Amino acid sequence: MRNSSLFLRSGLTVAAASALSFLVAAGPAEAQSGISVSTTGSTVSVTTRACTNVNGSWGTASLLNSRQANFSQGRQVSLSGTTALQSAAWSNVSAGTYTVIVICSDGTTAGTQSVIVSPSVRPTISATASPSRGVMGGVGGGSQDYGTLTLVGGGLLVGTGVAATAWYLRRRTSKPYRL
Repeated sequence: MRNSSLFLRSGLTVAAASALSFLVAAGPAEAQSGISVSTTGSTVSVTTRACTNVNGSWGTASLLNSRQANFSQGRQVSLSGTTALQSAAWSNVSAGTYTVIVICSDGTTAGTQSVIVSPSVRPTISATASPSRGVMGGVGGGSQDYGTLTLVGGGLLVGTGVAATAWYLRRRTSKPYRL
C-alpha cells in the first residue's frame, strides 16, 4: 500500500512537469501584427514586411498620442525600404504612450501596435570652483609654497632615514650566519 501511494505521487509530479514543459515550449502569446515597433531614447521606429510598392510608394506610418483617435491626426511618415523590409522612424518623441499604425500604399493596414516611450534621464551638470593656479604637483604639498627651512628639515629627515637603513643592513650582513 505504501509503494502505490509513492508511485501515485511520483506520477502526478511527472504529469505536472510534462504539462509545464509544454507550456514553456509554447512560449508567450504574441499579438498577431504585421509590424514591429521599438524605441531608442526619444526615437520610435517601426518595421514591416507586409507592404508592396505601388507607384513608388510603400505606404505611410502614423504615430498617435493618447489624445488622437485616427490615422490622419498622428505624425505621419512615409515608409522606405525594399521588398524584404520597410521602415519608418520618428525622432524627438516625448515620454508617453503612443500607438503606431502602418497603412500600405494599396490601402491595407499592415498593423497597429502600442509603444511606451520612457523619459530620458539627463545628468545634472553644475559648475565647481577650480584652483586659481591649477594643481601644484611634485614633491610635497599641493597648494602651499614651503620655505627653505622646511625643505632643509625634510631633506635631513630623508637623509637620516637612508643612513639608518644602510647602517642596519651593513651591520646585519657583517655577522656570520648562525644556526
